[in-house]
Amino acid sequence: MQWQTLCVTSQVRDDYPFGAKVADRDVGVFLVDGEYFAIENICPHAYALLSQGFVEDGKVECPLHEAVFDIRTGACLREPGGRNLRTYPLRVQGDEIQIDLSALVGHVAEPA
Repeated sequence: MQWQTLCVTSQVRDDYPFGAKVADRDVGVFLVDGEYFAIENICPHAYALLSQGFVEDGKVECPLHEAVFDIRTGACLREPGGRNLRTYPLRVQGDEIQIDLSALVGHVAEPA
């Protein structure tokens, strides 16, 4: 595994995710019930940053067209999402949130 720091824990709150571009991918880091999750940050339906969407109860709503995704699994819960989101492994080292770069290459989401 190749780990790279995305952000620090103080940059992510329950109601304020963190968005970053890493390995040519847009990744959103979310905090749900004290646990960090990384998902694809671009809504598959139309270009919108999910890290700018409405976050509640472990779900994120696209800020443009109201598609809803499960932050833990990436599952599309309400259309027009079009498909599930990619999810990426994270780890916390001290106050750094790190992503496994090897998981960014060739990862394909399951159809909704």
